[in-house]
Amino acid sequence: THGSIYTEGTLSTSLTCPRVSINIRGVEFCTKLIIIGSAGIDIILGMETLAKWDVRIDCAKQTVHLTAPDGQKVEVSATEPSGCLHQMEAKPMEGIRVVCEYPDVFPEELPGMPPDREVEFLIELLPGTAPIAKRQYRVAPKEQELIKENIDELLGKEFIQPSSSPWAFPVLFVDKKDGSRRMCVDYRALNDVTIKNKYPLPRIDDLFGLYEYTVMSFGLTNAPAYFMNLMNKVFMEYLDKFVVVFIDDILIYSKTEEEHEEHLRLVLQKLRDHKLYTKLSKCEFWLDQVPFLGHIVSKGGIMVDPSKISSVMDWKVLEVVKEVRGFLGLAGYYRRFIESFSRIAKPMTSLLEKGVPFNWTKERQAAFDD
Repeated sequence: THGSIYTEGTLSTSLTCPRVSINIRGVEFCTKLIIIGSAGIDIILGMETLAKWDVRIDCAKQTVHLTAPDGQKVEVSATEPSGCLHQMEAKPMEGIRVVCEYPDVFPEELPGMPPDREVEFLIELLPGTAPIAKRQYRVAPKEQELIKENIDELLGKEFIQPSSSPWAFPVLFVDKKDGSRRMCVDYRALNDVTIKNKYPLPRIDDLFGLYEYTVMSFGLTNAPAYFMNLMNKVFMEYLDKFVVVFIDDILIYSKTEEEHEEHLRLVLQKLRDHKLYTKLSKCEFWLDQVPFLGHIVSKGGIMVDPSKISSVMDWKVLEVVKEVRGFLGLAGYYRRFIESFSRIAKPMTSLLEKGVPFNWTKERQAAFDD
């Protein structure tokens, strides 16, 4: 695979290390790195890695605090001599067993229209729903250029086609982790009625025409469920044997390395057979533990992701019922790890009952602290 780092120009590389183990003060941290030519810098850690390690920088004390996946905390001082960080291992992509046998499953760009699937995406409207017209948002000249580039690219891949539909929705941009911007369609009005599309009254200076997707688009309310259905059908014979699927996340678990190699090969073959693709830079292989849906899964069992614990621990005092509901929702997600959760939370859950006035008592504060 390849990666790029954007400065005043572009640096490209053809080598990626998907799993690099870094030892910091005796604690092992793992991350993905892109290899570039000598830039006078040993390593650059991006936002994704900093978030994964729950990195906290204390400028006043000139210290950096990190949290390993197993919950161990490490403090590094800027005044200490170098040598506390050592590279332990790096696996170039070419060295990952099995993966190199399936280069077509990891394309840099999608090869074009997908084949007909056994799951077809449909949009069903609530009875009596009429077409809805949404005007395009005003965008800056630079975003106009991005819209044109995206339209040309999608037309070239046949993912969209010119449309005369009475349904239409504006586009907007969201920031990606790598700093680039992704064009999305604002389907909120459509999702309110389960589906929607109406011809807008466009701004003349933003007009590029009306197009409709020929493939399932991001942002539609039923899209995750349809995709989950497809993935379950594709991997049906492997589910609960050595594969767990949640929408577009695929976890492969095995008892031995030899067994894992065979399991990985079977999964990649399924993806190849069904012309489903994955982005190599987002994949990790041969891991001892992996974060999944707010948990850390390893051979030792399942534990809470430390970064999620810090979110709960740092929660400010609750002031309205809506905040109580949000806190209990997150805390309740991990109730399996909390003995007598219902009993501890009862003083707070009583606030959710209809007609109960909001009164933050000492008893509720104690439950919140527990």
